[in-house]
Amino acid sequence: MWKEFRAFALKGNVLDLAVGVIIGGAFGKIVSSLVGDIIMPLVGILIGGYDFSTLAIKYGKSEIKYGMFLQTTLDFFIVAFSIFLFIKLLGKLKRKWEEAPKSAAPPVLSREEVLLAEIRDLLKQSRGERSEG
Repeated sequence: MWKEFRAFALKGNVLDLAVGVIIGGAFGKIVSSLVGDIIMPLVGILIGGYDFSTLAIKYGKSEIKYGMFLQTTLDFFIVAFSIFLFIKLLGKLKRKWEEAPKSAAPPVLSREEVLLAEIRDLLKQSRGERSEG
């Protein structure tokens, strides 16, 4: 069972997924800081000095923090848009990479290869004349 687990855990896809999750978590923290520490204060200044993170409705002892919800929603949209742009960029790079060999010039043949091709063509031509006559 240990061998099966090790084979599963060391597969390329599992390791790629683990790296993606770790980088995604770090990216999420960066975006949360960007939204919470830069964007939302600027938006607050632009609309009259409001701090969205403190916006809440109190009902009895409960508090509905809709300002935090707005901030988290903005976090989500920024992360989703960033991922969209990244995937779009990767797709564009992949298409360029796949198209590059098609547009490349044909390989340059050496002198020996040119001579061999001429001999092949002459042999084909001479076989064609014999079979016709």
